[in-house]
Amino acid sequence: MVNLRAEGAGLPTHEVVYRQVRDMILFGELEPGQPVTIQGLVEGLGAGMTPVREALRRLIAEGALVFQGNRRITVPVLDAAAVEELTLARVALEPQLARRAALRCDDAAVALLTATDTRLDAAIAKGDVRGYLVENHQFHAELNAVAGAPILTDLVEGLWLRFGPSLRVVCGQFGTRNLPDQHKAILAALARRDPEGAAAAMQADVAQGMTQIAAGLS
Repeated sequence: MVNLRAEGAGLPTHEVVYRQVRDMILFGELEPGQPVTIQGLVEGLGAGMTPVREALRRLIAEGALVFQGNRRITVPVLDAAAVEELTLARVALEPQLARRAALRCDDAAVALLTATDTRLDAAIAKGDVRGYLVENHQFHAELNAVAGAPILTDLVEGLWLRFGPSLRVVCGQFGTRNLPDQHKAILAALARRDPEGAAAAMQADVAQGMTQIAAGLS
């Protein structure tokens, strides 16, 4: 049972529950096609039915979960067309955030991102799939925060919720060592305050990751 107070001190219970279920989707603890039930989450999280219902309602609205009718809720299963759309959307948005981040970042931001990437490398070396997923998302979330574009960031977060479970599946198939990234190139561009270099490196990072997902799902 999850300790709700420890997980989100100062936050309303419904927000804590929402974030917990969101992370379960984002980091692939809920698998593509897996049914999600109110009772199962109530028991697993130690939360009340009302905040769980509210969390599910929000996540369905965001496309992270699918309402199938007859009160059946599942984690979406991506097909090739969905992966193509997600790739197009990510390529359109995330390089723009990287470009903005390069124009706004300072040495402290680069140091923060470098520390996160170091933890990511350690997770890859250990074959720690969840650690890889958490630190990879953290790196992108920190970069997006530097960009200072909340509308774009919200759109990107919604995209990550849609492919997170499938990325976990791919990690299980190929292992973390076969999931290279372009973070070093992104960091180098940020350090020299090079917006075009950061955008190009981010585009390569996105394309590489989505290609891996497409290959895994085929």
